[in-house]
Amino acid sequence: MASRRRFLALTAAAGVSRLLAQAAAAPITPASGGGEVSPYRRLSETRAKVLSAFGELLLPGAAAAGLPQYIDRQLDLPAANQVLMIRYLGVPPPYESFYMSGLDALDGLARARHRRSYAELPTDAAEEIVGALARGDPEPWSGPPASLFYFVVRNDVVDVVYGTQAGFAALSIPYMAHISPPAAWPK
Repeated sequence: MASRRRFLALTAAAGVSRLLAQAAAAPITPASGGGEVSPYRRLSETRAKVLSAFGELLLPGAAAAGLPQYIDRQLDLPAANQVLMIRYLGVPPPYESFYMSGLDALDGLARARHRRSYAELPTDAAEEIVGALARGDPEPWSGPPASLFYFVVRNDVVDVVYGTQAGFAALSIPYMAHISPPAAWPK
């Protein structure tokens, strides 16, 4: 009788452990953005807000698609598994410093020019800063090359918003992957 109770207790403990491990490993997708997302692993709250505002200006819908969560989770992966645009441009990893210093420089530029965080800027001021990034290194800028940062983040934003089956449907383009993913990208 005692060995049966022990067996049942061990089986129950193993089942609970398995459920907890599955819950901890549950994938975070861009679309799962919002309040249900676990705390950021790499981005600070300030950087996440700046990234969200920057992405939203580049392509409306980026914040709702979960851009900060996506970038954060990608940066938490080994460099060989990341699908961020920077990886495909021949820039050696790690990529975290590129994003962090770029977001800090973007926020610093907004504060120098407008005395506010980039996340708090009115649209016209935010657009002016984005235009300066696209043209080259605006003053004062202390991050990676501004036009490269703009290019990389813009491409990451497009991936998050339109690089899914739902994104293709929003563009009325048939999703014709050579191999269809087993789940919605990028789970």
